[in-house]
Amino acid sequence: MPVTRRSAVVAAPPSIVWQTVADPHRMPAWWPRVERVEGVSGSSFTQVLRSDRGAVVRADFRIGQRNRPRVIDWAQELEGTPFAKLLTRSETTVTLEPSGEDATRVEVRLEQRLQGISRFGGFLVRRAARKQLDGALTALAELHAA
Repeated sequence: MPVTRRSAVVAAPPSIVWQTVADPHRMPAWWPRVERVEGVSGSSFTQVLRSDRGAVVRADFRIGQRNRPRVIDWAQELEGTPFAKLLTRSETTVTLEPSGEDATRVEVRLEQRLQGISRFGGFLVRRAARKQLDGALTALAELHAA
């Protein structure tokens, strides 16, 4: 089961970074390919994404652990979606830790369990996940650099 972890230091205290990572409405500002977020409740949200080819894709998520201001995770709801052909599980965890004065070490962990023939493409999935997580961390750092 491919697990990808990436981390970076963001120039803002954990309480400020938490306001960004724990609010699904703010995902378009830092999570790659998210154009908007809909249907936000205390326990779920829907990302509206744009693919490389310009197609609009919707992905539903359920919020799991939320330990303010340290950890939040969300799992993609796969059953009955096109994603179910590739994945049996996709869960993202964001962990925040103080890093010196007014800085936060952010770790993003993406755990994906591949389905069927896609299990043999694990290296491609990990490469794509690294690119996605690096993009998220870069955008998060830029958002809090001001």
